[in-house]
Amino acid sequence: MITSYISHSDCGNHFMGPTHPESPLRLQAIQRQLALSGVIQHVQQYDARPATLEQLARVHPMRHLQALDKCPPQAGQLLALSEDTVMCADSLVAARLAAGAVVRGIDQVMRNQADNVFCAVRPPGHHAERADAMGFCFYNNVAVGALHARQQYGVRRIAILDFDVHQGNGTVDIFKHDPDTLVCSSFQNAMYPWRYLESRWEHIHNTPLAEGCGSLDFRHAIEAQWLKKLDDFKPELILISAGFDAHREDPMAELCLEDDDYYWITRLAMDVARRHCQGRVVSVLEGGYCLEALARSTEAHVKALAGLPMEDGISLRHSPPAAHASPKVHARPDERDHPLF
Repeated sequence: MITSYISHSDCGNHFMGPTHPESPLRLQAIQRQLALSGVIQHVQQYDARPATLEQLARVHPMRHLQALDKCPPQAGQLLALSEDTVMCADSLVAARLAAGAVVRGIDQVMRNQADNVFCAVRPPGHHAERADAMGFCFYNNVAVGALHARQQYGVRRIAILDFDVHQGNGTVDIFKHDPDTLVCSSFQNAMYPWRYLESRWEHIHNTPLAEGCGSLDFRHAIEAQWLKKLDDFKPELILISAGFDAHREDPMAELCLEDDDYYWITRLAMDVARRHCQGRVVSVLEGGYCLEALARSTEAHVKALAGLPMEDGISLRHSPPAAHASPKVHARPDERDHPLF
């Protein structure tokens, strides 16, 4: 099993203010955890390359890209594109690297240089709609990778699995009229981004989770709602929008997932990939804002990709849903509705 780990130090230069949760500390926490655990020794490390204008323009209209290019402020200044999405002088450099990391990951799995890939990059991308930067996101990284796979390698059926606590509205917006792209998205119900929460398209499958949802209910929902759709679809490539903010310690919402749940869902995706697409999986970081939980959950995710055991984990076998979801011990009820708060 060859797992590629793609990142870039310049992703740390993107800065949205000293109190913003989408912080450079996120990547530092992940890299420190992977080093301390020794997991980094089991992957092949690569630098991201910036996405080209042509690659970005397959997803986002050229007029939108040109408008974004005019936005970066002078060094030391910040510009708010929306209430929650702020740009500094280096933001688009980091955003191009984030999208380009997924492109490089696609190249590696399609050329059999890696079995699977994790892109540890920021800013995230799954809230970026075709012509709207929002939710901390400028370019839709996973969509840029998907359309690169289609254009460069002729991959037709692509499955995108999104397990962030917020729904990937940007990915839905981009692929809602493309039945060759299956989008499965789990998220806490009735919260940001407040659009596309109900799907009118058979290939866009939402799995809303109730406040307080814990491990067993999450696993039951994913198995019951995703597996048959994925097996019927028979993807030629699986992409993952890997958000770790559904963890019980994360302040963004009120889901109660554990580190082991990210190992479990990654193994599930890999099993589907082995059945249908020679194990080809490319994953890209989305949310996750409690640094300690983010670091541990990402370690679990990368361990699963690399075929390493999840030590001291709970059973990975299916269990029936719990009668009552477990309580969240670190929930902040006043911080539930908006990605910034």
